[in-house]
Amino acid sequence: MNFKIEFEREDDGRWIAEISELPGVMAYGATKDEAEAAVEALALRVIADRIEAEKVGQKTISFATA
Repeated sequence: MNFKIEFEREDDGRWIAEISELPGVMAYGATKDEAEAAVEALALRVIADRIEAEKVGQKTISFATA
């Protein structure tokens, strides 16, 4: 599975990172790197929940920044 991370900067300086392929997977950070780390961690939690619920494993998971 490959996921693209999209970034946006808020007016207050915070960064938002979002993975649109996973609904609801969005995270804020004071820096772009913090937002990226937070959204990757959240995505992995969501994927783990799906694997556990569906009893289907994933071979490869990767992230790419936009």
